[in-house]
Amino acid sequence: MKTINKLRGVKNLDSDIRLNQLYTQFDTLLSELRNRQLPDAIVETINSEVEEINTSNSLTTNDLRKVIKKKQTAILKLIENELKLVPKNYHRNLWLALGMTVFGIPLGVLAGVLLKKPGLFAIGLPFGVAIGVTVGTAMDKKAAKENKQLNIN
Repeated sequence: MKTINKLRGVKNLDSDIRLNQLYTQFDTLLSELRNRQLPDAIVETINSEVEEINTSNSLTTNDLRKVIKKKQTAILKLIENELKLVPKNYHRNLWLALGMTVFGIPLGVLAGVLLKKPGLFAIGLPFGVAIGVTVGTAMDKKAAKENKQLNIN
């Protein structure tokens, strides 16, 4: 069984608050993944992403922030697609936007047409948000119950 590599120290970590936050968040994600039984192929992919960060010490802090964010997003997408593991509130945040666009706007347009006041289209947005948050929260609870939720935000 392979293990996930650790991040090696990055220069300028103390002088750049945003870089420090990203680095800490990424390190927390890796720690959380180390606590799970992951297939060797996924561990190898994660290790290659970590190694790219470990070998990118010559980058400026701004470029390093971009690399860390890109690698973290790639790892999160990989584990979501392959293992169905998601961070806390993942479904809530996703469904909040979906609720507004899929439910809220059509409801608002319908209300505006029925009441012959097109300015009322925005009235559907709060209903869409409520529907989206409700559906997303239920999905997050289901993921937590099935142990498919990572203890990170």
